[in-house]
Amino acid sequence: MNPYQKKRRWKFFLLIFAILIGIASVFYTDSFVKKMEREEANQFQLWVKVQERSMLLMDNDNFREVVESVRKNTKTPVIVVDSSQNITTYFGLDSTKTNYATDTTLAYDSLYFVHQLRQMSRQHRPLNMNILGSSYQAYYKDSFILTQLRYFPYIQMAVIFLFLLTAYAAFSSARRDEQDHVWVGLAKETAHQLGTPISSLMAWTELMKSKFDAEEDPLIAEMENDIKRLEIIADRFSKIGSKPILEDHTVYIVVSDFIRYFKVRTSDKVKFSISGDEQVRALLNIPLFDWVIENLLKNAANAIENEGSISINIIENLAKEQVFIDVTDTGKGIPRSKFDAVFQPGYTTRKRGWGLGLSLTKRIVENYHSGEIFVKDSEVGKGTTFRIILKSSLRYEPTTA
Repeated sequence: MNPYQKKRRWKFFLLIFAILIGIASVFYTDSFVKKMEREEANQFQLWVKVQERSMLLMDNDNFREVVESVRKNTKTPVIVVDSSQNITTYFGLDSTKTNYATDTTLAYDSLYFVHQLRQMSRQHRPLNMNILGSSYQAYYKDSFILTQLRYFPYIQMAVIFLFLLTAYAAFSSARRDEQDHVWVGLAKETAHQLGTPISSLMAWTELMKSKFDAEEDPLIAEMENDIKRLEIIADRFSKIGSKPILEDHTVYIVVSDFIRYFKVRTSDKVKFSISGDEQVRALLNIPLFDWVIENLLKNAANAIENEGSISINIIENLAKEQVFIDVTDTGKGIPRSKFDAVFQPGYTTRKRGWGLGLSLTKRIVENYHSGEIFVKDSEVGKGTTFRIILKSSLRYEPTTA
């Protein structure tokens, strides 16, 4: 299992664990809320019974104390209506709405009562009351505490989600910084280690040319080309971590020069072609950008099992002042679910691969060239197209009539 698969598995386990915590919290709170509902319903039934007997036993001082005690301990808002649905008694409502002073007398907000009564009838069925032979109906609604408890698990889950999201963003940022430091350290150490053998190889080739009079020998010329290539690679590694110098170049020429070098070192069964706009220009750092093209072409060549072709098409988007570079192969293809995964460090389908090529490519394009790279299209068994988007160095002024 590669590191990318391990990371996905850990993310999946953590997500399942968070969901289980949320479900357990909701179920526990729901059971607690139902228990409180039953207690409030019993308390309301007691209030109704006390109200029914209050008129008969109000002369009893002990019973009067019981009535006051029940009223004080009742937390649920109550409205009592008669047979004509006229409000006769209320309890636990907002006093600023039910009884407020005007210039001449006391008044109340009738719409507030209508709204409260409608809300109570939606929440609970009314209880019938009989006081001194008259029939009444008592309505009640959930107390403020019970209402808060109903929403508590969802608020709790939202807070947990925000906390996890913040923690994930912080840890991801720290991990990216750590990865960047590792990338930079390894790259600069590699450049340093390559410096000595490259200098030695250059000296040996010069000695061979002078000793054997081989100035025009094609084998030594190819060796010099490879030594120059090693110099370019060392230069690439040395630029990782520092801001590269971008210069104005014709994209078609840069890509063509690298293809000429690369196809000589690839199987004859793979055919290369380049097409598109030959004049479009962009700001590039050639050693780093050649690395991007090299990684894409290597991946394309490895995806072709027998015979196939690799084509590069350069397109200019005048409206957005952008340059599109499409690299298309006729290889194995990539499943749509893996379009983003191929750029993750450690992701590879090869037994001996490290899964760093496309990850490094994405860093070079996005961090150093302020561009984009993504899988534009792919079909398993038919091939893949990668698209690079760069900013054009040419600026176009709109024409005026």
